Amino acid sequence: MNRFINLVFFLLVSLSSCLFPGTASVKLRRNYYHKTCPNVENIVRAAVTKKFQQTFVTAPATIRLFFHDCFVQGCDASIMIASSDGSKAEKDHPDNLSLAGDGFDTVIKAKEAVNAVPSCRNKVSCADILAMATRDVIALAGGPSYEVELGRLDGLSSTAGSVDGKLPQPFFNLNQLNSLFAANGLTQKNMIALSAAHTVGFSHCSKFANRIHNFSRETAVDPALNQGYAAQLRGMCPKNVDTRIAIDMDPKTPRKFDNVYFQNLKKGKGLFSSDQVLFHDPRSKPTVNTWANDSHAFKRAFIAAITKLGRVGVKTGKNGNIRRNCAAFN
Repeated sequence: MNRFINLVFFLLVSLSSCLFPGTASVKLRRNYYHKTCPNVENIVRAAVTKKFQQTFVTAPATIRLFFHDCFVQGCDASIMIASSDGSKAEKDHPDNLSLAGDGFDTVIKAKEAVNAVPSCRNKVSCADILAMATRDVIALAGGPSYEVELGRLDGLSSTAGSVDGKLPQPFFNLNQLNSLFAANGLTQKNMIALSAAHTVGFSHCSKFANRIHNFSRETAVDPALNQGYAAQLRGMCPKNVDTRIAIDMDPKTPRKFDNVYFQNLKKGKGLFSSDQVLFHDPRSKPTVNTWANDSHAFKRAFIAAITKLGRVGVKTGKNGNIRRNCAAFN
């Protein structure tokens, strides 16, 4: 009888892994390095704070780097790997070319700081350093601080081809967003909370140009956009603008991690269609309304969502290792 129960349990676990391949079955824990590198969080925080003080871009760049890493092959720092002559890595996929260099530099500097401590050298993964750095920049930008679960290993592969279809696009509707997040074990509520990271983000004009210049045959400007905001965007991003020009995604508090993102959506000031749809679709609108009025509720939901995101596709055992250099395999 016990053998039968064990067999059923094994089959259920296997089925769960097939249905939710993005969700890690590995048990991460908060005190993972308490024996090998007990001061690691303070070391990382100091390095991240120094980088943040040099440029605010550190915050949105690091947050976006973490998200792009986790949604492609899991949270394994595969986004950090540099391409080689014979292999094009994740970071050089078209969807990742706009990732700001300050995010990569933040992780590299934090890794160097950790490795400068003899007892910690080559004991802490780049994947965990990216997770800690993300928490730290969110707090430095005025967002919530939270305990980070640790224990990830660094991935053993990074290919541009693996990125195809794995990242949300600025034109996605709610069904497309929900489907992509669900593939990583995340709910609609998690998706809406994580979307609010755009409160400190920035975007190149090309990502939303269709909304302000050639939306449809009937109208050049997306009617879902606040018309005053649309005029402002057209001024900052005229047709044929320099492709390097980028603007803040939050027109009100671009340097503060807060719930103003949701307040902007209520005013028609979501930069991407995938932002504004969260307010216009009746299935997600109530959540936007709630978090626009309740900062504490939003922060609680965000902590839950980013903690869950950090569990996606975690590598352990022979499926990963601890890289000596975050940008290259050992």
